[in-house]
Amino acid sequence: MPRSACVIVPTVNNPIELAITLDCLIKQDYSNLEIIVVGPESDSAKSIAHELGIRYIDDRGSKNRADACNIAINESESDIIFFTDDDVIVEKNWVSKLIQWFERDEVAGVGGPNFAPLEDSTFWQKVIDVAFCNKFLTAGTNYGKRGIGGLNEVDQLPGVNSSYRRDVLEKVSGFDDGAIGAEDVMLDYRIRKEGYRLWTDGDAVIWHRRRNLSRVRKQIRNYGLVRTLAGNRYPELWNWSHSLVSFFPIIVSTSFLLFCGGVINSNNISVESLIQETEEFGILKSLIILQLPILIIIFNLVAWIGALFGASPSKNLLTIFFSPLVSFILLWNYGAGIINAKFSLITGSSTSQIDDRDREEIE
Repeated sequence: MPRSACVIVPTVNNPIELAITLDCLIKQDYSNLEIIVVGPESDSAKSIAHELGIRYIDDRGSKNRADACNIAINESESDIIFFTDDDVIVEKNWVSKLIQWFERDEVAGVGGPNFAPLEDSTFWQKVIDVAFCNKFLTAGTNYGKRGIGGLNEVDQLPGVNSSYRRDVLEKVSGFDDGAIGAEDVMLDYRIRKEGYRLWTDGDAVIWHRRRNLSRVRKQIRNYGLVRTLAGNRYPELWNWSHSLVSFFPIIVSTSFLLFCGGVINSNNISVESLIQETEEFGILKSLIILQLPILIIIFNLVAWIGALFGASPSKNLLTIFFSPLVSFILLWNYGAGIINAKFSLITGSSTSQIDDRDREEIE
C-alpha cells in the first residue's frame, strides 16, 4: 500500500483562487491522498471545500500561517505532509513526483520550484517572476531555484511547494508557534539542525500566481522584516547577503544625493565637460556626478545577465529588459524591511518580536 499523504492548504478570504487550487488537487494521480483546507470558520472557503468533498478545519482564530498549519498537522495522521498555498495551479502528478523520493532514507523533506503561470499571468506578473528568479539579485526570495535532474540538496524549501515526513515534523514540533513570517525558513533550519537533510526536485514545478507590483513591494518589505527577526532568533540564519542587501537603500540614497549636489554646484554637466574639461570642472566633482549613471549601468547589466540565466519560464526579450526595474523595487524594499527590523530590535519596539503572541503579551 502506498504511503499516506496529506496536502495542507491554509487560506484566508481567497475563495476564487482556492477553488482553482482545490480542483487541481482532487485530480492528483496519487491514490492514498487526503486534502485539508485550514482557515477561519466563517470563511466562504469552507463551503467550497465541502462541495468538493474536501475536509475543512477551523484555524481557531490563528493570525498566521504557522499556527494554522500546525493545527492541520495535528488533525492529520498521514505519513507525508505536503504544504502549498491557496493561489497555485498544481500539475496532476505533483504529489506522486515528490513522494517517490521518500523511499530514500536520507530524504526528510523535498520540494520544488514555483513559477508564474505562463497562460494566466499579466505582462508585469511575468516580469516579476523573471526578477524573482534572477540568478544574482533575488532579494532574499527562494523562488525558481531548481537543480539539474534528480535530487539536489538544499538548505530551505519554498513554503508553497514542500513536503516532509510526519515523524520529522513531530520531532521539531512543527512550525514556530505564532511566527508572523519566515515560518518555513525557521522550520527548515530546525530540521537541518537535528541532522536531517532537505532536497529539491527541479521537475516538481508548482505554478504560483504573482501579486501585482504594489502588493509585491509590500510582500518583499515584509520578507526583509521577518527574515531579519528570524535571524535574530536563530543567528545562523543571518548571512552576509542579507547584510549586503540592507545597505542597498542607503547606497542608492547616498549616490542620488551626491549626484544632485554635484549637479546643483555645476555650471555644465555635459558628458564632454565631465570627461575632457576636468581642469575647469574638477575631477572629484566629475566623479561625484558620474558615479550615479555608472552605478545604474552596472546594476542594469547585472540584472539583465541574472535574468537571462535565471530559471523563470517567463523570460523573453521584453520581460528581461524590464526586469531591472522590478529587481530594484525588490532590493529596495527588502533592504528597507531589514532596516526597519534592525531599528525595532535596537529600540526594543514590539515589532521586534517574531511572533504575534509575544507582541500581545507586551501590549
